[in-house]
Amino acid sequence: MTPWDPDDVNDDIMDDDLDSQDYDEDVDDDLEDDFDDDLDFDDFDDESNDDDTDDLDDATEDDIDFLVALYREDGESTGVPLDSQYANDFEGLIDHLQRIPGDAGAFGFVSIDSDVLLAVRVRGARHVQVFVSDAYYGDTWPLIRDAIDFLGLDIDDIPEDGPVGDLGMFADQGFSEMDLEAMFIHDEPDSEDLAERIAEGMRFGKVYRSAVDQYWDSAEEY
Repeated sequence: MTPWDPDDVNDDIMDDDLDSQDYDEDVDDDLEDDFDDDLDFDDFDDESNDDDTDDLDDATEDDIDFLVALYREDGESTGVPLDSQYANDFEGLIDHLQRIPGDAGAFGFVSIDSDVLLAVRVRGARHVQVFVSDAYYGDTWPLIRDAIDFLGLDIDDIPEDGPVGDLGMFADQGFSEMDLEAMFIHDEPDSEDLAERIAEGMRFGKVYRSAVDQYWDSAEEY
């Protein structure tokens, strides 16, 4: 009878472990092959990352009527032109307006192609009000689509045209919601005329016109 040798037992255990490991690796390889066959990353579509504005063309220099900011500092009315890049950058426009030291915040006006006016009022880091003169152009310009998204409105559920947003955002400056609604009922002004009449109602008329002129003077330099 052969004497019991503990080394022989250890060798058998080692051999069994290695066989089991080889089996596990084979199974892992098979599973990996199956996984690769089933999942094709070229066909993967992450709808959560879709950008609704990808199908819209940015506004060009020829499309932009003007971009200006209006504010009062120590009671003095001021109007300044804004960079044309903000005609395609809604978040950038808000960030820029937040840095303007207005007594009651700052108003940004963007008119595109004489068709649609976007007005944004920013007071502090969190208080942002938005007005769009014609929701129809949410399907035309990325800036307007982003503004409508900011308002929490579904582009498919809002009226086909007409104003959306905070129509009362100018009221404490002298231009009431009723004044604004009356303009759409009776006159249907284009976006440039609408902006000027709002600015006049808020007693920014002179500085507004000066800011628009400065915008075009700077645009002509380039």
